[in-house]
Amino acid sequence: MEYQNPQPDPAGRQLDAGQLAAASAAPGHGRTVISETAVAKVAGIAARSVPGVYSLGSVPSRALGAIRDAVGSSDHAAGVRAEVGETQVAVDISLVASYGTPLHSLANQVRASVYRAVEELVGLQVIEVNVEITDVYVAPPPKAAPPVATEREALL
Repeated sequence: MEYQNPQPDPAGRQLDAGQLAAASAAPGHGRTVISETAVAKVAGIAARSVPGVYSLGSVPSRALGAIRDAVGSSDHAAGVRAEVGETQVAVDISLVASYGTPLHSLANQVRASVYRAVEELVGLQVIEVNVEITDVYVAPPPKAAPPVATEREALL
């Protein structure tokens, strides 16, 4: 994806749309390229921030993510695919929900969070966010605390 950088005018003011179009045509302003990976990371971080999202990705990608975590690396774009155009982006997210979270509500919250983050941080118009809930995580029951040993008094 490629678009012109919005440049401030020499007085330091932000240019409006008409001035920006003129500045974009001016030589020496350069260009900005935003990769699909960068957009996917922004979307992934936004999706993970929603309460009720246990993890992103399908079972195989989560297994690979566990290996990455073990060696101290993380992939914020796991479970996220972005298609970037000139001024628009479409995002597909695959996630695992925590048990007890209403799934339709969760999908809507993830969608809203991704829309907001990508439009604010990347500056592209989001045309769609598709959410696929692949699994529901059920937490294991808490382990019972081991019994506390009591000391017995010696019989004399």
